[in-house]
Amino acid sequence: MAHKIPTTVITGFLGVGKTTLVQHLLANANGKRLALIINEFGDLGVDGDLVKSCGIEGCEEDDVLELSNGCICCTVADDFIPAMEKLLNRAEPPDHIVIETSGLALPQPLVRAFNWPEIRNRVTVDGVITVVDSAAVEAGRFAHDEARIDAQRQGDDSLDHETPLSELFDDQLACADMIILNKTDLITEAEASALEARLKSGARDGVKFVKALMGQVSPATLLGLGIGAEGDMAARHAHHHHHDGDEPHEHDHDDFESFQVDMGEVDDAEAFATRVKQVILDHDILRLKGFAQVKSKPMRLVVQAVGPRVDHYFDRPLTAAEKGKTLLVVIGQAGMDEGAIKAALTA
Repeated sequence: MAHKIPTTVITGFLGVGKTTLVQHLLANANGKRLALIINEFGDLGVDGDLVKSCGIEGCEEDDVLELSNGCICCTVADDFIPAMEKLLNRAEPPDHIVIETSGLALPQPLVRAFNWPEIRNRVTVDGVITVVDSAAVEAGRFAHDEARIDAQRQGDDSLDHETPLSELFDDQLACADMIILNKTDLITEAEASALEARLKSGARDGVKFVKALMGQVSPATLLGLGIGAEGDMAARHAHHHHHDGDEPHEHDHDDFESFQVDMGEVDDAEAFATRVKQVILDHDILRLKGFAQVKSKPMRLVVQAVGPRVDHYFDRPLTAAEKGKTLLVVIGQAGMDEGAIKAALTA
């Protein structure tokens, strides 16, 4: 049988640091030919653009395939399988494929897709890596607090025990072969240890936990696990149910929505970050990311926000097409007031 190309699936909720993890992986590949498939929820390809423009030696644009404005677990036949075939049919196929899923993707149907006839004899899932934003989960933003919900139940019998956010988070934990506790610099060592102990209850036996800062995990740790996850789906229980057989059931994301905000240059980076934070708090936005031009500055400003935490930095010179423009993607639960959010951001 021909050698199967190993594939690592990197999953995790919105803004946990998956792209930063991938950038560090590329920067330390040491000659290994890596190919990337990056999936985003929203039209603006922020994550793919960050990887393509990172300037890492050996990482060419042709090595990065981007699937934007959709969920990779819902578009297997239309998007994922053709993308995999494109990589596999190269004159020089990659040594290893890395897939960065959307923050709203379920890993189980994606892993199951590796049993599709078109690719099952050519690739295998080396391992599923779930990245966790330690500070966000510790604050209770992306984790299901059963004690709090049970207390609320006493006063409201109609309250749902599970939410879409908790189901996504639980499914990503349940499918993992390794769980990266990222951003541990934002919590104490005691909190990180307690968080690991708590998350182990939602993970399968034997899953390895790794604490990380800024996604800095060595390739030797992430790659070469040799799991063959596509042959072990029964153990990777998902709260979202799918059809039996090879083809995953297409679940929808009606509980979430995204839109793009196009505006002109901003006057000041710090003032704009403060404005973004206030808009997020006022409208309970889950994730905001994009690029901006700051007036008179020749460099592009990257804006990355997870809940109320807003990071911003200059990454590279602006291109001619980017000058005078600010482009943002806003992601949140359904029912966001798009008009009010756009007005507040552009005020």
